[in-house]
Amino acid sequence: MKKLITLMLVSLIGLFVTPPYVDAKKQIHSVIAHRGASGYAPEHTFASYDMSHFNMNADYIEVDLQMTKDGQLVAMHDETVDRTTNGTGLVKDYTLAELKALDAGSWFNEKYPEQARSEYVGLKVPTLDEVISRYGTQAKYYIETKSPEVYPGMEEMLLNTLSHHGLLKKNQLKKGHVLIQSFSTASLIKVHQLDAAIPLVKLMDKGVIDTLTDQQLKTLRNLVVGIGPNYKDLTAANTKRLHSNGLIVHPYTVNTEADMRRLNSYGVDGVFTNYPDVYKRINEEKKVK
Repeated sequence: MKKLITLMLVSLIGLFVTPPYVDAKKQIHSVIAHRGASGYAPEHTFASYDMSHFNMNADYIEVDLQMTKDGQLVAMHDETVDRTTNGTGLVKDYTLAELKALDAGSWFNEKYPEQARSEYVGLKVPTLDEVISRYGTQAKYYIETKSPEVYPGMEEMLLNTLSHHGLLKKNQLKKGHVLIQSFSTASLIKVHQLDAAIPLVKLMDKGVIDTLTDQQLKTLRNLVVGIGPNYKDLTAANTKRLHSNGLIVHPYTVNTEADMRRLNSYGVDGVFTNYPDVYKRINEEKKVK
């Protein structure tokens, strides 16, 4: 049913949207730090973001968004706090103050003892505003609206925050300082209706890419600059097909050197990875040759 709804929405996109102006061809082998350097530090914490941005020089900080009971956008992948904090329950049932009282780092030490650090204990869940304030307008942000149907007004809040930090200025968008992604076509359409200049990326569930017709891909290009497929779905042939429809290709989540090299050989434009240092090294090797 989810795939059917996606295809139905895609078929309608061309009726009322126009394509963003970002030149997708300029995005070459982008290193997208998936939840930060989440292979080494607790995901969506400043420890993870700092490592990916300051130490590994990843091209993008990826931020998944959830929204609190009092309408604050926070960086967290799951709708519940159970997996990545010492709390339980839904993010939407917590106020920001209540969420800030949780420990968002100790779980990582317990799950990955070989990567454990004492400074991870007691890490806090950051807000989107705090993330942008910390890394500034020269950093690049790859932001996902997670479960937007659960959070009415998420898109408006996101754009208000980006605007407050000056990230929706034309020159910032052209330079790729913000990309907004979602599995929800409806959420992407909403963002586009609010500001047609923002470059968007459509995340795809596993198995969807090869079901899309050429017409659906062309119609989708009226809305988005790129596609985020499950990396296992990609081949040299369908990567070429996506490119021929003017779409950049950023597969998720690529964590082994072998897969990184294979996908680069297909011509992908970058990958989401928990190990941005590894993908960056592979790309630097190519430049040296």
